[in-house]
Amino acid sequence: MKTLNRAAVCTALLVAGTGACNAAFAAGDSAAGLPQLKIETWPSQLFWLAVIFGLGYVFMSRVVTPRIGTVLEERRSRLDDDLARAREASAEAATTRAEYEASLEEARAQAAEFARKASAEALANAEAAEARAAKRMATKVGKAEEKLAEDRAEAESNLASVASEAAIAAAAQIAGVKATAAQADKAVKASAAALARQEAS
Repeated sequence: MKTLNRAAVCTALLVAGTGACNAAFAAGDSAAGLPQLKIETWPSQLFWLAVIFGLGYVFMSRVVTPRIGTVLEERRSRLDDDLARAREASAEAATTRAEYEASLEEARAQAAEFARKASAEALANAEAAEARAAKRMATKVGKAEEKLAEDRAEAESNLASVASEAAIAAAAQIAGVKATAAQADKAVKASAAALARQEAS
């Protein structure tokens, strides 16, 4: 309602001012020169200038300026909201980055620990396998030595028997004497002892 009253007042003043200007121009048509330069018309010109300036000031201060202020305030509020959201997003991004770096560092530490444990376990397994292999080899060598000793003893026994038989046969053929097995064994042992002494010397 106030806006309508102001508009009506402004319209009336503008109409009145237009009428006064027309009257002034009509009165000054017969005179020489421009009417606005005549001193007689200055008071009315100043009056209407003040009226129009006042109306423009009131219109600008009561209608235009508040609207501009409202728009600027809304924009400033939106900018503040956008800046606040941007700060929150930046803080969240920084937090996420820190969490990611912490997780990455933890994963690296776990990987290094796993590699260290795996290396230690592999070394222990290798040492255990080597110990088992050495034990198996020692067992095999022991068995082979036992078998060799048995075979040697058996070969020596067989050799003594063969030597005894050969001595009995040689004595029978050469000397015509039939020697007993005990005598042949004794002769073979004596020969073996003599050979051992010769090898030792």
